[in-house]
Amino acid sequence: MTLTPDAERRLGIQTVTVGMGTSARVITLQGEIVVPGGRGGIPISAQTDLAALAANQARAAGDVERAQAEVGLARKSAARATALVAEEAGSVRARDEAQAGLAMATASLRAAQTQRTLLGSAPDALGRQGTLWVRAAAYSADSPRIDHRAAARVRGLGEAGPTITARPVNAPPSANAVAGTVDLYYAIPNQGGVFRVGQRVSVEAPATGRTEGLVAPRTAILNDIHGGEWVYVQSAPHVYERRRVAVSAINGPQVLLERGLARGDRVVTAGAAELFGTEFGAK
Repeated sequence: MTLTPDAERRLGIQTVTVGMGTSARVITLQGEIVVPGGRGGIPISAQTDLAALAANQARAAGDVERAQAEVGLARKSAARATALVAEEAGSVRARDEAQAGLAMATASLRAAQTQRTLLGSAPDALGRQGTLWVRAAAYSADSPRIDHRAAARVRGLGEAGPTITARPVNAPPSANAVAGTVDLYYAIPNQGGVFRVGQRVSVEAPATGRTEGLVAPRTAILNDIHGGEWVYVQSAPHVYERRRVAVSAINGPQVLLERGLARGDRVVTAGAAELFGTEFGAK
């Protein structure tokens, strides 16, 4: 397709030269903002039955108070039995039984405290957590290719808003057998109300390894109705040729090309969509 200089100016054509580069591979996942569970507990999502959660928390808090009272009573009994043995007014057996009762009461208290911790914060404080988690669903086939120790990038769906770096965290394993996915968890700071519990987000998880090859601006890539990837190459002054390419990886504003171009080719970055419409007569 040959254009006149005036047509190039009207279409706003701009080109860049394709060169070699290195781009980190990323796998885009769909995620959901959830609340971290207590120490080792299950994360809390917007679909959690908050009424049942609050009832369980109240019951667990009552168990903690009851266990604390039992520990206090057992401690006094053990002290009294020890004092009687010291004064030769009590039996060693009674002292040993009192100390065993104190140990049992202490164990019950630890169990009650752990149970309450696992249930997390009260429902009215869930949105005020200093840290939120992102639960990202990864297909089982993609999970081995994801670098589970590297940080991911999180942003809202369909937004040009801020991108937040999320660090991977260890969480109770979970999966969806019907969808064939496993859950990955990342932690983000809860600052400024950028994300809310239950919000759907996009997670760019880094894949293992780095790939070198031809790198082009992301704006140069055009997709047809069948998902095919194309670019316009300036093959001569004022002459443009549509060429099919294969994108290997997308990293921010750049794409890593698997095939279709050669080093030194000039591709259209601004005005590519207008060239596509001109070629096919679209308005």
